[in-house]
Amino acid sequence: MKVVFLLVPQVHLLDLAGPAQVFSTVRDFGLGYELHYVAEREEVPTAQGVPLRAAVDWPDLSRHDLILVPGWRGQTFGRHGRLTGSTRARLASHHARGGTVASVCAGADALGQAGLLDGRRCTTHHGLQDDLATRYPSARVVRDVLYVVDDRVITSAGIASGIDLALHLVATRHGPAVAAQVAREMVVYARRNGDASQSSVMLRYRDHLSDVVHRVQDLIDGRFAERLPLRDLAGTAGVSERTLTRAFGEATGLTPLRYQQLLRLERAEHLIGHGATVEAAAHAAGFEDARMLRRLRARSQ
Repeated sequence: MKVVFLLVPQVHLLDLAGPAQVFSTVRDFGLGYELHYVAEREEVPTAQGVPLRAAVDWPDLSRHDLILVPGWRGQTFGRHGRLTGSTRARLASHHARGGTVASVCAGADALGQAGLLDGRRCTTHHGLQDDLATRYPSARVVRDVLYVVDDRVITSAGIASGIDLALHLVATRHGPAVAAQVAREMVVYARRNGDASQSSVMLRYRDHLSDVVHRVQDLIDGRFAERLPLRDLAGTAGVSERTLTRAFGEATGLTPLRYQQLLRLERAEHLIGHGATVEAAAHAAGFEDARMLRRLRARSQ
């Protein structure tokens, strides 16, 4: 997968560096990513004063690839970031061919210039939301969220929310377990924007810095359908059962067994939503029979 960062003059470094770190970490995990940096001119001044150099020639892209536009400095749109017609056409054509286009902060204006916000839900930095709604009246600006996904057009709020956007894309492509591992490697919270469809159990309970608990969660995430005795989990972490139970509770508010049950329940709900019977979903998710699954489903409603 190619990830192309389109750099605009006065680009914010963290708008760029946050997502770039996410995708480079995934690449370090051996998942085959290429990162490219392009601009309309080779020399790109940044808002923080560090000059960047980028390619002016674009790589060949397929529908599996991503273009991401980091934001730039400006209290309103229009001061910076005006793209040439050829650049706008590249953004629009990539999406038209089935590709994904994303933005961080003021980068939403670039997508608007390409006509990609028309009729779609989108967001940007809270200080720019009114301006975005004024510039693109046919767009539906969503406020107070970290990112919005609408038909392969993904927009995020300001600065650090680009990390959340990138983690979401990793979770979508490779599963929430990989996204959680990337977040752990970067020592950041694996946050969500509050939309229920994005409230993965694997991400919801990763907002802590306990290495012991993360190691146990890594094991449970990969083998939640199996029987995992507490003594084996404690042995994996190199601690006693009592210490693990206490640390797990402090970090997540759950016991290891309850965490495993929630993963099983989430998997079963996914299968049922795709047409599986309760009995088949219970078996696939690791429950001994459907009665426990039914009880947990009833309890969660």
